[in-house]
Amino acid sequence: MTNNWNSSVGELIEALGENDFPARLVDMLGQVADFDYSVMFAYSGDARPVDLFDNFPGSKKRIFVTMYQEGPYLLYPFFLACLKSVPSGLYRLRDLAPDRFYQSEYFRSYYVRTGLSEEIGYFLHLAGGVMVVVSLMRADRSPAFNSREFAALRDVHPILAAVATRHWHELYLEFTPAASLEEQSSTQRNIESTFRNFGRTGLTPREREVVEYVLKGHSSKAIGKVLGIATGTVRIHRKNVYAKLGINSQGELFSQFINALAGR
Repeated sequence: MTNNWNSSVGELIEALGENDFPARLVDMLGQVADFDYSVMFAYSGDARPVDLFDNFPGSKKRIFVTMYQEGPYLLYPFFLACLKSVPSGLYRLRDLAPDRFYQSEYFRSYYVRTGLSEEIGYFLHLAGGVMVVVSLMRADRSPAFNSREFAALRDVHPILAAVATRHWHELYLEFTPAASLEEQSSTQRNIESTFRNFGRTGLTPREREVVEYVLKGHSSKAIGKVLGIATGTVRIHRKNVYAKLGINSQGELFSQFINALAGR
């Protein structure tokens, strides 16, 4: 290990419990591999994620943080992986994404605006069922993390898990009803309600399930496996959904969902 690495680890330990802890964490990871941006979100169930740290410039912050927290996080592979409580570790976004994520309207309409070539994330389990995801991002002009870089970053995971457990040991309080009802609860309930009740007046429960998986980026074949129905049946449900909503494409479906979020 280099002197710079040893110094960055020492500074990280000294920052435990301090406001600059996330920045020191990013500095330490930067000694292992280069990346352009980092963001740290805390998740608890399907609650609105808490932004713990980011180093985006203003225009990027609006896309990565402000817009993300307003609803797109519900379709994001890292958020969905947290709901499934994936084991603690380092993951590539593409390894957690549904089979048609990169062809989904969510990807085309929202994620491409981030201008990233790759995103990887450390998943850290904390007290009270909270999970922190430390994302490392490379912009579209940068190459993806190669296997050597990914392995080196993965080897650092035990350090991250240990210091995160110490530093964010009371983070679960951010998600308790008493913590910030006025700040969080109203927005959270509206987003959840929109997602769960989207098309409720005209769609059957099964059709709403199909819509949910379509929006998340699953193919008809993958949806059929999850729901235990034939691929052809999934296609029929999609056709019926489009007819009932008066639309002709997945793009229009995504737009209606986002408009529903904005309307609430």
